[in-house]
Amino acid sequence: MSDSLYSWGRYPYAPQTAHACSWRSELPGLLTELAEAHGSTLPYGNGRSYGDSCLASSSQALHVRSLDRFIHVDWQQGIVVAEAGVTLAEILAMAIPNGWFLCVTPGTQFATLGGAIANDVHGKNHHVRGTFGNHVRRFGLLRHEQGILTCSPTENTDLYAATIGGLGLTGIIAWSEIQLMPIRSSQIDSSVVRFSNLAEFFTLSAELDPQHEYSVAWIDCLAKGAHAGRGVFIVGDHAPYGSLEVDARTKLQVPLTPPVSLINNLSLRAFNEAYWRSHPAQHTFKRSSYDAFFYPLDRLLHWNRIYGRKGFQQYQCVIPDATAQAATKELLRVIAESGQGSFLAVLKRCGDIASPGLMSFPLPGTSLALDFPQKASLAALFTRLDAIVLEAGGRLYPAKDAHMTGIDFRQAYPAWEQLEALRDPSLMSRFWNRVIT
Repeated sequence: MSDSLYSWGRYPYAPQTAHACSWRSELPGLLTELAEAHGSTLPYGNGRSYGDSCLASSSQALHVRSLDRFIHVDWQQGIVVAEAGVTLAEILAMAIPNGWFLCVTPGTQFATLGGAIANDVHGKNHHVRGTFGNHVRRFGLLRHEQGILTCSPTENTDLYAATIGGLGLTGIIAWSEIQLMPIRSSQIDSSVVRFSNLAEFFTLSAELDPQHEYSVAWIDCLAKGAHAGRGVFIVGDHAPYGSLEVDARTKLQVPLTPPVSLINNLSLRAFNEAYWRSHPAQHTFKRSSYDAFFYPLDRLLHWNRIYGRKGFQQYQCVIPDATAQAATKELLRVIAESGQGSFLAVLKRCGDIASPGLMSFPLPGTSLALDFPQKASLAALFTRLDAIVLEAGGRLYPAKDAHMTGIDFRQAYPAWEQLEALRDPSLMSRFWNRVIT
């Protein structure tokens, strides 16, 4: 045991005592031990959740990262059965040489399989394949009083739905079976073009999203006036030919945490201006590795340290189609006026494929995500942003949240009562305790 587990954003600062589990057979006993000794616990994977959804309210975490074994693979059908602590990177390392890829991947490959299910992660192809939960065939769920139950669309269906996007509260995912998709190459053919304002983003999205598997945009969150909402639009598809190689780029790392954030108004403005101008004004086609396309930040290990000892918060919302353009414009105006923001501001359209999960975040609309260095002034800014999102009928992403009010959460996620009814009483997070009380 050691006090060494934190959320990725390091805010709130709430060190978790790690109770490691190395074998699936140890899970029932460890869950019982923690529940009896501390009242509750929470499964913790590889710590890629940004806010407090991965933090146990008791500060006693059941650490499942060591449950990292593959149980069964079928390379004819593209089906993988693995323990919950296996990371997406470890799945790709096995799947790619055999001609398969994750149907859905978030912006980091260092999330665990259990975490991807618990947060029902989504990616650049939500408009084509929905969320991660759409490709989960079944899983084994340990509940304190019931043992391990198999959950699927036809078995224990209520727990299957509540666990996908259920933030680790319905039980401990011991293993899962997922469907992969076939690829001919691990390379990505992409097209990149910069755009001058938010209206151009929506025009490009309407034109290009239906033509490509992947679509995403970077936004200059500090641009104002005629250039408000300018950015870089990127679409991509798996290359139809080429090698099936696992990316082996050398990883860099941030060796230590500076006393203050390296992201400030001056560095942010300089980066955003340079990044926007470095991209072409006309569509430019290129081929890149899947690693560079999907996981640019993963090359810089411990990148969260650049935000300093106070950490950072990510603000990620999704706005319904009917109000998306107007509300997103207003969000960006308020952010630009504040002079605060992110060097990695991501804007993308979500599709209308329904998730099997009760608490899935995406809805048909537009998602905006930005990182903010933690400081006292964030509270006032987030209050203004929350009001815009709420009025537009949108919602925030629990996996990234560290501030959402209980009133806003319960309005945005009316299925929370169903999840609470199915929550394992031995499991409680700081997030859940914050938003349902």
